[in-house]
Amino acid sequence: MTAEILIWVAVVVVVVAAIAAVGYVVLQQQRRNRLRERFGPEYERTVAERESRREAEQELLAREQRFAELDIRPLAPETREAYARRWAEVQERFVDAPGFAVTEADQLVTSVMAERGYPTEDFEQRVSDLSVAHGATLDHYRQAHEISGRAARKEASTEELRQAMVHYRSLFEELLDEAPVRDDHNVRER
Repeated sequence: MTAEILIWVAVVVVVVAAIAAVGYVVLQQQRRNRLRERFGPEYERTVAERESRREAEQELLAREQRFAELDIRPLAPETREAYARRWAEVQERFVDAPGFAVTEADQLVTSVMAERGYPTEDFEQRVSDLSVAHGATLDHYRQAHEISGRAARKEASTEELRQAMVHYRSLFEELLDEAPVRDDHNVRER
């Protein structure tokens, strides 16, 4: 009878361990899917830049935690309209001074970010903070910033400057039109 009980105990332990392992795998996959959905293309970019998927996911979770501590707020309607007018003016200046307009576009995007509550001191930190709520348009911002840097050195063509304006506009419009971000399991309010 004792051997039979030990066998049953062993079977139960194996079954419980198997259920726990499957549960862990399911939870990992759910977390991975949530991060993919939240960060969009930024998820794959971060995974490609890190030594492991686990390390990349830990970084993305840390970004979410930092973002949750920020006081991101919507723009007042009159402020939104003022920024929209300023953007139209920058676009008009592009015809006569494309390099200057790109610099202004960069500054305008940074101003909107600051007004919304994003820290703006360091470009890499800006990208990290923006990735939580703007992962889909983040590549636009990176490309625009890279072209803007080359434009400052007079190394960008007019076509590249035009592309930079298009890239900046993608993020600018998202920042301008976005409703407040709630963080009850990272659901965006619209």
